[in-house]
Amino acid sequence: MTSKRNAWTAAGLGLLTAAGLVLTAPGASADGQPTARELLDKCDNGTDSCVFHPSGPPEEHTGDGHQVGEAAFNCTGDLQRSTVNWSDTTGESNSFGVSLSAEYGFSEVFKVSIETSYQHTWESSHTEGQATNVDVRPGEKGWVERAPRMQKVHGTYEMHFPDKFYDHYIWYQDFDADGPVPGSTGDITQHTAPMTDQERAEHCG
Repeated sequence: MTSKRNAWTAAGLGLLTAAGLVLTAPGASADGQPTARELLDKCDNGTDSCVFHPSGPPEEHTGDGHQVGEAAFNCTGDLQRSTVNWSDTTGESNSFGVSLSAEYGFSEVFKVSIETSYQHTWESSHTEGQATNVDVRPGEKGWVERAPRMQKVHGTYEMHFPDKFYDHYIWYQDFDADGPVPGSTGDITQHTAPMTDQERAEHCG
């Protein structure tokens, strides 16, 4: 948790203690505190209200580039154009390693909040595929790489309980998630390089 968030939580504690409400933001299991996952599992499953507050719109960025499809090897003496057919699936990640595609209360709250606040749809998984041409010179190999477009979200769950849960009525839990941008192909690039002796022996006989 950032120092800014700590300061904000401390201010909330000071303001709400008089009203009998205590705010806290547990990140791990401790005496008298639930684990983060235990807390999230209570979202819309024992709470009066559970809301996800994004700290801002999804931040788009380019994911790690990686090879897709099989490499093409040119064992002839002429320039060869090879077609690489590929399919690539990009998944999500988040601060607690849980799937937002599952029917958890907190996952629905998260997705609805992002769509309502910023008109961004959240996808837990996106599959993209196509046929990409690669021009490979004699004695070289060619391959295709894809770097998916991703969207990162930061925010906080706010949960209100009808009865005290671990001695508090209100809990806050920070949450970060990173997932594929819906409908985005990403950056597709073609690469070539000389074959190694081992590759030449394996593919050119």
